[in-house]
Formats: sequence, C-alpha cells, structure tokens
Amino acid sequence: MSDGTLRIIPLGGLGEIGRNMLVLEYDEAILIIDAGIMFPENDMLGVDVVIPDFSYVFERADQVKAIIITHGHEDHIGALPYLLDRVQAPIYATRLTRGLIEVKLPALKEVDIHTIKAGDRLEVPPFAVEFYNVSHSIPDGVGLGITTPVGLIVHSGDFKFDHSPVNGQRTDFAKIAELGSRGVLLLLSDSTNAEKPGYTPSERYLEETLGRIFAGAQGRVIVATFASNISRIQQVIDTSERYGRRVAIVGRSMVNNFRIARQLGYVRVADELLLPLNQLRDVPDREVTLICTGSQGEPTSALVRMGERGYHSVNVKAGDTIIVSANPIPGNEEYVNRTLDNLFRLGADVYYDEILDVHVSGHASQEEQKLLISMLRPRYFVPIHGEYRHLVWHSKLARECGIPQENIFVIETGDVLEIDQEGARVAGRVADHLVLVDGHGPKAVAHNVLEERTNLARSGFLVVVVLADKYTNALVGEPQIVTRGFLYEGEEVALEARLREEIEETLSRGGTRADLTKRLQASLERAAYAETGRRPIVVPVVIKV
Repeated sequence: MSDGTLRIIPLGGLGEIGRNMLVLEYDEAILIIDAGIMFPENDMLGVDVVIPDFSYVFERADQVKAIIITHGHEDHIGALPYLLDRVQAPIYATRLTRGLIEVKLPALKEVDIHTIKAGDRLEVPPFAVEFYNVSHSIPDGVGLGITTPVGLIVHSGDFKFDHSPVNGQRTDFAKIAELGSRGVLLLLSDSTNAEKPGYTPSERYLEETLGRIFAGAQGRVIVATFASNISRIQQVIDTSERYGRRVAIVGRSMVNNFRIARQLGYVRVADELLLPLNQLRDVPDREVTLICTGSQGEPTSALVRMGERGYHSVNVKAGDTIIVSANPIPGNEEYVNRTLDNLFRLGADVYYDEILDVHVSGHASQEEQKLLISMLRPRYFVPIHGEYRHLVWHSKLARECGIPQENIFVIETGDVLEIDQEGARVAGRVADHLVLVDGHGPKAVAHNVLEERTNLARSGFLVVVVLADKYTNALVGEPQIVTRGFLYEGEEVALEARLREEIEETLSRGGTRADLTKRLQASLERAAYAETGRRPIVVPVVIKV
C-alpha cells in the first residue's frame, strides 16, 4: 500500500562534478536517471574512475522499472556496465546516446535498450516521462518532464540556451513553457556554471578562433577534446576542410565514438577527407589535422602519450600547433598543466582556454539558469550537477527568481528528499561513501588502502624479515632488510645497526610470533623515524626456526 511519498535520491553528481545519477522512488517503483563516472581526485592513487554507490538500488533491483539516459557524456553513461551487472531494467536513450552506450556494452543480447526522441512520452507506471530537446556540447541531449503521483517534476539534463548550435539542436522553449503552464512541483536543474554571470557563448563562437589558428599554422594541427564532444569534432572537421587539411582520428575512445557518430549521421565528413594514421608520412604536415583524446591530461590518452613520445603512430614535434579544447575538470588541473608543459618542451605552439578562447562550455550560465527557473516557476527547487559551491550559487539565483528559501533544498549525493501532500523535507541519507574502480571491479572505498598508498608515495616502505629461535627467541643470522622509496644514499649502515638493536631487544622479551610481530612493528617504526625523520610503511616478518 502506497504511503503517498515521492523520494528523490541523488546517488552522484551533487556536491561533485561527475558520476551523475538520480533515483525517483514512489511506492515500490524506481526510476533511474543517468549513471555516470567521475575522474578520481589526486589523492586517490591507483584509482581509475569513481562510480555511484549502487547499494540502495541493488537492494531494490526488482523495483527498478526503467533507466533514462539524458545524453551520451561519460559522466552520464560511464557507470552503466557496473549498474547493469545487478540491475535488469530497460534503458531508454536517444539515437546517438544509444549508439555511444552500445560502444560500452558490446554484449547487447542481455541489455534491453530502446530508442526515444524528443517529443516522445514514455509510460513507466507510476511515472510518465516526456522528452524535450536541450542544447549541450553533444547532440541528442534531452530534458525530462516527469509526471508523478504527487506532481510534475522537470529534470533539466545538462543544458544551455544556444540559439545557433553547431548541430542545429536548440533547447525547446515551447515545451519548457508548456510544462511551466501545467504547474511544476519540483525543478532539478544543472548547476555546473552557476558561478558564471551572463550567458554561455554559442558553439559558433569558436569558429572564428579556430579559423585564425588554422590559418596561421605551418605544420600539423592537433586538437584534443572529449571523445564524446561530437559537436566540437564536427567543427574541427569543417575548419580542416576549409583550410585544405585532411583529418586523422587518434585514440581508441575517439575512434569508437567518431565511428558510431558518423555511422548514425551526427558527424558529416567525406571519405577522401579522412586520413588513416599509416598514411601520415605521405601527406605534408601543413595538410594534416589530428583529433585526439587527452584534454584532461589522462595518463593513457593519445595526446599525453604523443607528448611523451610514447605513441606508436605519431609523436608531437616542433612546428605542431596544438589546441586543447576543454576546461580542466576539478581535480585534473595538475595533469593538464603537466601535459601542457611537456608539449611546450617539444617545441609545439599550444593554445588552451586560459590564453585564447578555444573552448565553449556546454552548460548554462547564470542568466540562462534564471530564465529556466522563471519559465517553469516551480514550487520546489533542487540544484544538481555541480560541486557544493555551485549548488549554493544556484540556490541564490532561485531566490532571486522568487522561490522561497524554505522551498529550496541544497542537498548532496546520498541525501533523500521526500515530497508528499504535506510538503517537502530532507529525510536522512542512503549512501555515505565513494565506490572506486581499481583493477578488476568496483569496490567500496577503503580509506586505509588509500592512506597506505599515500604513505607509500610519501615515505616508501621498510620490510624486515627476522629468523628467531623457536625455543629461546634469539636472533638467528642477520635480519633481511628491504626498502623501497625510503632510504637516501649513505643512510643504510646507521639504520641497519639501529634496527638490529631494536630487533634483539624486542626478541629478548619473548612472546608468541604474533606478539613479537606487533611489538617489532612499533619499535621499528620508532627507530626508522628517529634515524631518518621519515615514517615508511613498516612490515615485520617473524619466522621461528
């Protein structure tokens, strides 16, 4: 029996950039919106990506009625393989988004995926979902109007109000106005650019900048952007054609996304304009453009490897002109700056957003955000998709648009917002930790593991293998000492002498092997710090013989 309560549960994307995922729950029915990844933070050593904590959904897997995907960026689709491992529910996505999902999910026999388009209405009782066009940096993005038993909810998706988009897909003002005329209970709106005043420029704004760079380039032009930024890829192709250059696509994810986007008609390029990598040497540099991954300084990406002379087909050289057409995602600044330095060292001319406008955001700025709020006039407002300060700034804009403070909820990933006939309120949390993809699969974050990795990176490790007489506990032979990343040249002799003293003193006190190991760890840690001023990870191994 229903309690008449709608629960809105963000499992990612609120208080952070990336891993966007939202759950709507009513009675025993769950609707999921998006399932994306996030880049790891600098202190998450060895972690590949971060995904939402699916535990709440996994415990209710049989209640999931549908998974709605708003567009094809990795921070909205990248976690689908992990979600679908234990949730069998139909996926609904637009044509391009479906194609990009299929690249990630090659075993489609087990996935129930459906193509929708703007203007469609999907019945997923007790929900009804209407899709409308939004402008973004990738084609086929949609916003959602969701009719629920307690009222109409609008989910903006990632959006901006671009009146001259490269792909021709404008945000559907008429549909937004029509939704607003019905009375909107709750607006969930993209907050990524809530700090930025004014309006986000159109993608067309880039054409003049790209043209100037291409016109002055004497050698190859290399453009790095997100593999899913299909609109940007089209702009680079069009500019290359205008300046007599052929285009090579570099990087596995770029190649895969380009192939599916071209196959579906979202990228238009003549066959003769495309240049296979194995023919690069046959074409003068001034007639070559390369489009590649690496705009975030990812260690295994094409641009980074090219800059380190580690790419099998092409490396950066003096005379190249490089355009990094993306803003660093928070946390990636160090990687991006290191990549830029490497490219400059190799003699390339490098253009990035701090010195020239070579990137345009796909997200609405303050005036567009206020316009959406004013058109929909929601009773309740929740800012989504952004770090915490972005959510706060967006909430201030909502107040300026006339929404009462008590009807604005700045919530974070894992919080539960409940709405019923009595009103809206925050009602606890369902997720409190990150889930890291490290190696073979996703694992709940183990803080001790990350702390140990940080300590290893900072001070290295010390392993001491001790043979002790099983009757007397006396030291047998010399202890075996192994260090990595800990000792500087000349420190070995003094440290080894100090460690031997500690070992002999500890063994003389007797005890079981477990007792000896525990005491040895403490005494060796003290000795290592006393001799060097550093605190390595200490691993004593006691073997009784």
